[in-house]
Amino acid sequence: MAHEPASPPRPVITLRDSTLREGQDVAGVRFSTAQKLRIAKLLEEANVPEIEVVAPGRVLADLPFVDTLKAEGARIATSGLLYAASPQVRAEIEAARGRLDRFELLMPVSERRRPFARPEKRRVILETLAYARDRTPDAGVGFPQSTQASPAFLLEISQECAEQGATRIIVYDTNGGSDPFATYELIRRMKAHLGVPVFFHGHNDLGLAAANAFAAARAGADGLDVTVNGLGDRAGNASLEQVAMILHLRGIRTGIRLDCLTRLCQAVADESGIAVPALAPVVGAFVATHTSAGHLEIPELFEAFDPALVGARRTIDG
Repeated sequence: MAHEPASPPRPVITLRDSTLREGQDVAGVRFSTAQKLRIAKLLEEANVPEIEVVAPGRVLADLPFVDTLKAEGARIATSGLLYAASPQVRAEIEAARGRLDRFELLMPVSERRRPFARPEKRRVILETLAYARDRTPDAGVGFPQSTQASPAFLLEISQECAEQGATRIIVYDTNGGSDPFATYELIRRMKAHLGVPVFFHGHNDLGLAAANAFAAARAGADGLDVTVNGLGDRAGNASLEQVAMILHLRGIRTGIRLDCLTRLCQAVADESGIAVPALAPVVGAFVATHTSAGHLEIPELFEAFDPALVGARRTIDG
């Protein structure tokens, strides 16, 4: 009796790509529909399970791309962000449900962002979440400024949202100011008290986004937000290629096809106009180039990974 082939192992952590949302917050970057389609198809080819395509300030303008993507036969899951305190959030929920596979309602936890008072933040997010949950099975909640706010308040409001039916909680290092040790402790605490998936979204203002993402993974995060080439607001985000490689080398499955990364990163560079630096980790042109005389006898000892994993070749230039 023939046996069916075993199914591939399920990823133990989800990488959600936000290139088509965060990338358009880079000065001078404006993706056309055709460019978005090319990037989305390459992300699907790389086995990325979900892409974030709707920005909270552009909900109604971004949603038509979801229709176009589905009309093209794409199977990749789509998600987006909606400000819970926006005057038009209910209209945005009605427009997004049934088109996006899921969305997150955002509530900044900094007391310097509206609504300012904590009781008002609670009221608004819980009322908006209840409205959304009556209309869609998959609505999560995200908390900008998570790493700049009181951890106790963040945990408290997250628990209330989970009890209200939020299907996942997104922790944002909005200003990129966290560090791996603080990130680990925050995500570990969240996972210990919440019964829903927890995702981490990191920015790279201190050059720690990939390290923070790895720390979140080690602390038990269920998912990480990433972007190709680290494209994103200000100094960018945790990069898909770096995070995918780090997790692969540490035995944490993501399902991402590493052999697709070089082509994907170059395509995003072409479409965005933001070049991949030659010194970029993982996919940079020099990542497997050796010039130091002391390295030439056994060059592989000086490499963090086999360059063949990303379709690169070792070169000797010395």
